[in-house]
Amino acid sequence: MKRVSKLFILIACLVFFPFNTASAVMEIDIDEKEQVSKAIEEIFQKRNKAIIDNDLEYIKSIYDIKTKYGTWAYEYEVKKSKYIHNWAEKQGIKFKEIKPKVIIRKVRGSDGRYSANLICSTEYKYSYVNESDITNTSRIGTYHVLNLENRDGQWIITKEWYKDPFGDSLNLDNIKADDIKQYILSQPARDLSNMEERRKGAMEYAEKYCGAASEEKYGFKYNKKYRDYNSQGGNCANFASQILFEGAKFKKNGAWNYDGRGATGPWLNADKFKNYWVGSGRASVIAHGSYEKVYKASYKLLPGDFVAYEKKGDITHISVVTGVDSKGYSLVTCHNADRNNVPWDLGWSDKKIRFWLIHVNH
Repeated sequence: MKRVSKLFILIACLVFFPFNTASAVMEIDIDEKEQVSKAIEEIFQKRNKAIIDNDLEYIKSIYDIKTKYGTWAYEYEVKKSKYIHNWAEKQGIKFKEIKPKVIIRKVRGSDGRYSANLICSTEYKYSYVNESDITNTSRIGTYHVLNLENRDGQWIITKEWYKDPFGDSLNLDNIKADDIKQYILSQPARDLSNMEERRKGAMEYAEKYCGAASEEKYGFKYNKKYRDYNSQGGNCANFASQILFEGAKFKKNGAWNYDGRGATGPWLNADKFKNYWVGSGRASVIAHGSYEKVYKASYKLLPGDFVAYEKKGDITHISVVTGVDSKGYSLVTCHNADRNNVPWDLGWSDKKIRFWLIHVNH
């Protein structure tokens, strides 16, 4: 569990800044919903291509920048686009494709003005600059609430809120990107074929239940056996605990437990989760510190280990390691926001963040 992000709070603010009254109450027919759904999917596809191409003018064209909500949404997308390009430069990669799959949950409205509730499972395909023939794939899931209008045949976003996976870190200005890039590019692939079965189990469980970041065959859902704590601050430690219990077969105990009555602190709270695993001897610290201090040590992480993210002295997030890419760079899976085999620092590269790289004793 982590603190609720600003973007998540903004979603709650919809109560105080409601949609157009007519739009909010009128369900639309199937044909109209299909038209709106196609428009949203096209916007998402073109917006992602614009991010790769650094085409900020296109991004600007799909938002109503005459309103403060449209302006806020546009400015955030520009900031995110710049971060992604900065991270790619640091990493020594090129994004080849950012491919969204949009799942519309609900559309309401009329007369060219609509509100939509949807999830988007987005594949990020990238290659390292010195091995362009090898494609790595990560998937990120987001939950969106947006307003859009059809103005003389052009669809415009007037409001958009979503819990963004990059929202915790959009600044790479002071990192020594060249040195880091050369180190990453020099690394060989890592062979994980001889992993313990329990680590493989952790990978399989994480893949199946990572929500909006999972594959369509899993329904983009969490495991219904467990309560979803996102509305109460976050579900990251709860999901990490599930991975280690259900996937890696660690036994519960009095301190680390979930049952019909609820969860203990170390099961549910990110700070207590990290402290329990290290303090109990079930895990040990590989490294702790800024990104520049720990990134070389991150190659020691294995599936079933975890990364804890510290901001201002408080652990605010937990991600479980679930794989490596073609350069052996560790990939993680988590909830809020939903990630599936994503580079462990992507969205967490701010110089103020401290990382705990934790080896779990399987």
